[in-house]
Amino acid sequence: MFQFDNSYARLPQGFFARVAPTPAPAPELLALNAELAAELGLDAGWLGSDEGVAVLAGNALPEGAEPIAQAYAGHQFGGFVPQLGDGRAVLLGEVRAPGGRFDIQLKGAGQTPFSRRGDGRAWVGPVLREYLVSEFMAAMGVPTTRALAAVATGETVYRESGLPGAVLTRIAASHIRVGTFQYFAVRDDKAALQALTDHVIARHYPDADGPLALLEQVVARQAETIAAWMALGFIHGVMNTDNMAISGETIDYGPCAFMDAYHPATVFSSIDRQGRYAWANQPQIAVWNLAQFATCLIPLMGEEEAAVEAATEAVHRFAPLYQAAWLRRFGEKLGIEGAPNRPLIERLLTMMAEQRADFTRTFRGLTEGTARDEFTDRAAFDAWAADWHALSPDMGLMARTNPRRIPRNHRIEQAIQAAVTGDLAPFRRLNEALVHPFEARAAWDELSNAPLVQEIVHQTFCGT
Repeated sequence: MFQFDNSYARLPQGFFARVAPTPAPAPELLALNAELAAELGLDAGWLGSDEGVAVLAGNALPEGAEPIAQAYAGHQFGGFVPQLGDGRAVLLGEVRAPGGRFDIQLKGAGQTPFSRRGDGRAWVGPVLREYLVSEFMAAMGVPTTRALAAVATGETVYRESGLPGAVLTRIAASHIRVGTFQYFAVRDDKAALQALTDHVIARHYPDADGPLALLEQVVARQAETIAAWMALGFIHGVMNTDNMAISGETIDYGPCAFMDAYHPATVFSSIDRQGRYAWANQPQIAVWNLAQFATCLIPLMGEEEAAVEAATEAVHRFAPLYQAAWLRRFGEKLGIEGAPNRPLIERLLTMMAEQRADFTRTFRGLTEGTARDEFTDRAAFDAWAADWHALSPDMGLMARTNPRRIPRNHRIEQAIQAAVTGDLAPFRRLNEALVHPFEARAAWDELSNAPLVQEIVHQTFCGT
């Protein structure tokens, strides 16, 4: 069934702890991503069987699995923690598929040596949130981890109150993070850093000829990923270095959210009290994280002074790469591909911020002739629109770029609240609509609506 080839588990023991998932008392399948299963060469019918659900819950290990919890460190809101690691996730192994090599990880699978007194479990809310958001991101072409399945464990997880437990089966090109490098750098373990660098190059960047080239390519991938976030109004919420994947994938959907009314200073995460990870700050934080990655690689780059200079130059390349990606994406959103007009884009965003226009509905409305309704000062919008129309925007490009619907925060919360009571219909309906973000269906029309005042979600919370 699973064609495992577990390259990370062949690295030295210090990279991970060998640990099996904790069995669930009464596993029940909540959701299964049959299309993703097919892409991975897995039999969705078998995965949905009792035998398959036992694997997805952590109650049985498939042949060839080598379950491990990965070690890593991280800067969290600027402060450094030298040992974090997978405190509630177990990597079953890596499978080879037509699209490459992919990790299969059980998130919420019980305690590990890195749990730091936590129970290692997850409750159904963050599991379904990550399922919905990551699959929407994949549908939009954003580099991301994926959700293969969600399984109820049949046990109660205690947070502020008792909540139903669940496990997410997460798929990723790998789970190696900036924090993975930091774990060995803070220990001054040059041999481990070299082994990790060699592993990442072989797995993700085979044309990189050393640590400097690796850094340059990671910088380029992150520039594209962050620009994709910005173009969707997405706020990650916890851009700590342990949440930045070396592969360039979006990883760890904790207190993430999508903006309704646009403002560049928007923050949702309840733990981001200073706005460090606000929407507009994400590019700068990416640079900061990449600088920490560069610092880890410097010992492998030869003479220190020259290495520092080369690494600094590589990190500084993020800004022009990101700006080019940002202009391209926002140009496509306005249908002016090829020669995007930055002042025109910025004029629109400024108007949107001043008038609290809905981010998604404004851009989709430009395609459908309804954007004017999002503004209180319609004369100002009309003046901007006249300049925009003069550029002969490509409406077809816009229709393919701007989604009809996003994972609205209030819709996710409604689906979670229903699931807690045992009703999965809202989750399933929302998931189907989100994996087809451009498709028009009358049954999905209200999912495009901005929240009513009483529905607005002001804060999101970490999934732990």
